[in-house]
Amino acid sequence: MRQSNTYVLLFTAALTVVVGGLLSLASQGLAPAQKKSVELDTKSQILSSVMDREKLSTMTREEVLDVYDKSITSLVVDINGDVVEKDEKGKAIVAEEVDILKNYKKDPAERMYPVFKYSKDASSGSVDAYILPLYGAGLWDKIWGFVALEDDLNTIAGASFDHKAETPGLGQRIATAEIQNRFVGKKIFDESGSLVSVTMLKGEGNDGLSSHEVDGMSGATLTARGLNDMLENYLNSYQSYFKKVKSTGVASL
Repeated sequence: MRQSNTYVLLFTAALTVVVGGLLSLASQGLAPAQKKSVELDTKSQILSSVMDREKLSTMTREEVLDVYDKSITSLVVDINGDVVEKDEKGKAIVAEEVDILKNYKKDPAERMYPVFKYSKDASSGSVDAYILPLYGAGLWDKIWGFVALEDDLNTIAGASFDHKAETPGLGQRIATAEIQNRFVGKKIFDESGSLVSVTMLKGEGNDGLSSHEVDGMSGATLTARGLNDMLENYLNSYQSYFKKVKSTGVASL
């Protein structure tokens, strides 16, 4: 028997409401698990800039989070290097929850800048590395990562980069230990104290690399350029914070 148009419309509307409700319930039910997954991924990426990646990959979720809690303390600063504890609504700001993508879309002067302080021995009260998040654009899509600076806030202790859609075997190599390890030991300030960052050159096997240069990736010049811009832009944005740490001491920031 052929149903009327009214019946069909009512049935479709009811079905839409039911399916929508089920999807909403499923989303709410999965939210805690999704939040835990994001937390683990973020903290793993932060730790990978100062820890052996292979060892980190063999650890359980609980082990990763335990290491993080014992070795990392965090804070958020603004472009002036001042610590920011609450947002405009009075809500406490948590460094691990700062959305770097949303901040990237803002003017640099309006962004929040997380700082993750790494200590091999938390009881010592010392900071062995300052880990800073980075965000930028590669050849095809977004790239991001973390760079760890030694306590001199000049020497790179480690780096962890990732991407969304760089070319396999070419720009995609920024996510490999081979490329990331090239940055270890490089300096972001020159002898006069000016921030020059670290530049990935064009091509590989370059001779006479300075303390501010690393070999490039063959066939991935544009990805390398995006990586260079990302490093320079974010390191420049943290300069005021660097100056305050150096002038006031580790314990105060």
